[in-house]
Amino acid sequence: MLMGTRKVDRIAGTPLFSGLPEMQLRELADISLEQDFTKGDILFTEGSAAAGFYVIVSGKIKIYKLSIDGKEQILHIFGIGEFFGEVPVFAGGNYPAHAEAIEASRVLFFPRNAFLELVKKEPSLALNMLGILCQRLRRFTHLVEDLSLKEVPGRLSAYLLYLSKRNHNADSFDLDITKGQLAGLLGTIPETLSRILAKMSQQRFIRVNGKRIEVLDRQGLENLAAGEKLVA
Repeated sequence: MLMGTRKVDRIAGTPLFSGLPEMQLRELADISLEQDFTKGDILFTEGSAAAGFYVIVSGKIKIYKLSIDGKEQILHIFGIGEFFGEVPVFAGGNYPAHAEAIEASRVLFFPRNAFLELVKKEPSLALNMLGILCQRLRRFTHLVEDLSLKEVPGRLSAYLLYLSKRNHNADSFDLDITKGQLAGLLGTIPETLSRILAKMSQQRFIRVNGKRIEVLDRQGLENLAAGEKLVA
């Protein structure tokens, strides 16, 4: 279990709450509940009543939807310090997708009613969150564009550039999810992903060594992400 001070520090390190004064961080810690999940546990299902939102302390959580025929489309995979399930907390209603732990995970759960009462008491909380939520909306917009307009090489290139940026523009980094999960995130199947990774390696865009990715041609990746075709 997280001790009081550690919980406050964890909340302070979450982008959603960064920069808040100590008093507000302690109030958030007071209403939050620690929850542990094992790999494969479902946190909530699409259409279930939105009881609150979550901040990840450890582990990874995938957010996904299921088609009528049961096909899974991964929308996001969130890791340490990231949050999810927040939109229906403000808008009311139900969760718009499913959430599942893809590894042993610990989260802080913020109950909707207690959080809204705190926002009424401390309106600056909502102002602090507004900018972060706008950034997430832009990310959702890009996701929709990628899945609907770009081919798989373009989606993959955009994701690799995102990982590079998240690692301070490093030219070498590790995939933080399995290749099967990455395929689901990109809206394809593992066999297609493996074929495209091999082709991008052969054409010297990247070098792949297990989960390690080395960027060899950043401009080439940017061109693919912008819609340029991968040579057959």
